Amino acid sequence: MLGESINNSFQGKSIEFDLGENQDTKSCRVATIDIGTNSTHLLIAKLEPKLNTFSIELAEKSTTRLGERDPDTGELTPLAMNRAFSTLKRFKDLSESYKVESLIIAATSAVREAPNGRLFILEIKNKIGLEVELISGAEEARLIYLGVLSGMQFGNDPHLVLDIGGGSTELILADSAEARALTSTKIGAVRLQREFIKKDPISSQTELFLRSFIRGSMESAIDKVLKRIEAGEKPVLVATSGTAMAIGALISNNENHIQLKLQGYKISKKSLDQIVSQLIKMTPSERGELSSLSERRSEIIVPGALILQTIMSMVNVKEIVLSERALREGLVVDWMCRNNYLKDQLSFQGSIRERTVLHQSRRFGVNSKRSKRVSEFALAFYDQTKGILHHDSGEGRDLLWAAANLHACGKHINISAYHKHSWYLIRHGELLGYSHSEHLMVAAIARYHRKSLPKKRHESWHLLIDENQKNLVSDMSLLLRLSCAMDRRPEPLISKIVIQANSKNVDIELIPNDLGQNLDLEKWSLNKVILLVKKIKDIDINIL
Repeated sequence: MLGESINNSFQGKSIEFDLGENQDTKSCRVATIDIGTNSTHLLIAKLEPKLNTFSIELAEKSTTRLGERDPDTGELTPLAMNRAFSTLKRFKDLSESYKVESLIIAATSAVREAPNGRLFILEIKNKIGLEVELISGAEEARLIYLGVLSGMQFGNDPHLVLDIGGGSTELILADSAEARALTSTKIGAVRLQREFIKKDPISSQTELFLRSFIRGSMESAIDKVLKRIEAGEKPVLVATSGTAMAIGALISNNENHIQLKLQGYKISKKSLDQIVSQLIKMTPSERGELSSLSERRSEIIVPGALILQTIMSMVNVKEIVLSERALREGLVVDWMCRNNYLKDQLSFQGSIRERTVLHQSRRFGVNSKRSKRVSEFALAFYDQTKGILHHDSGEGRDLLWAAANLHACGKHINISAYHKHSWYLIRHGELLGYSHSEHLMVAAIARYHRKSLPKKRHESWHLLIDENQKNLVSDMSLLLRLSCAMDRRPEPLISKIVIQANSKNVDIELIPNDLGQNLDLEKWSLNKVILLVKKIKDIDINIL
């Protein structure tokens, strides 16, 4: 675990924490820096103690190329170190401007392996005044696990987390409870490019050699994780890092699924094989012309892609899920655990979907009492009309809850046509713990809770990739329409609803807070929606 010594003070001022009773109401900012083999990254996170979560306020990177070490001595070169010094000074200034409570800095494989790595860290302290922790491969793997865990719902399923860096590749077998196996192997995109690729495009012989080398290098790590997979378990492969994100962007562009964010985006083995075969035949300059690749990434994408492709074959999975969160976010989670913002990592993971939805709701000023009421109505309809108003097997319940809590966030922009604004805000916001497709479905359910039904020309409808998703959105949005119809007043008159349903009828009884209260407004509003539902579902719905 990273020690307290890596917390940095600014301008000679010591940092104090209120870790007593007021801790759960105090918010602050924390910055993390990841000094990697190819790039150095800065992340500034704002902690939300009440929700046990954080939001990312700034993310920057600089291509410092520390992996380009002296070929004879293996030392970090003066040119690379000067690039890092300049970047770290700028990142320190940015962190100070955000008034962060603590700056946590970790250096990984390039610095770890260089003979002058510790001297480099000492120079950072002397020249810039920053403390850097040199972390081991296993610690790097653990922090990557925490970072991915902070942004993805693991549930009860084991996950294989793969992080392909410039100088090392981490493979972690984990679930929401623990990391079962942490491995770090000395292969990476920069390392392979520097040591083995002398001519680009590579020859078929070089490609064959690289695949064999990767397989041999990863064999021990693969064996370790496979031995800890229990009978009947089918792990989900999660990939993070610049290599995985770049490949994801290329594939999404090729398949016309252009993504603003790649969190939760899924890549099939077939799509990966196709893009790798294309990239191998291209020159670095040709790859550099691809909109998704920077100049430096175009130079190292082929060895990185071969690592990803080879490991995917070795663990025998057909699909990869992308995670935008990794080491930097893991440093934030680790700091939160050590400073009593989190009791343990499970408190972070256990309700990740709930916390991210509530965070977005608060961010856009949604009336929490009203959204809670609507969500309760929606789940009552879901539970009591299964097989009648919907035929969902379970996935839709959570999506409906999220949409019910966020359906009114568009009022933050404009009351007029706010359902369209809600779709936009949800679509472009961050819903941690939801896959890419689930994210789009939550946004679409909120979009269609009022006004027109889905139409082919609507972007919100077009983005749903198959009929199953469209059917689920149609059903859940109807349930949300019914629920919103009863939310007509700032202060509610309905204490609860009682639903009796069979294959032919759905009876709805509205129970007022006090006997004798007039619910004509709610009944009128509900009847308008019932007329629409009857046309679609051919079900007799009555208000008692």
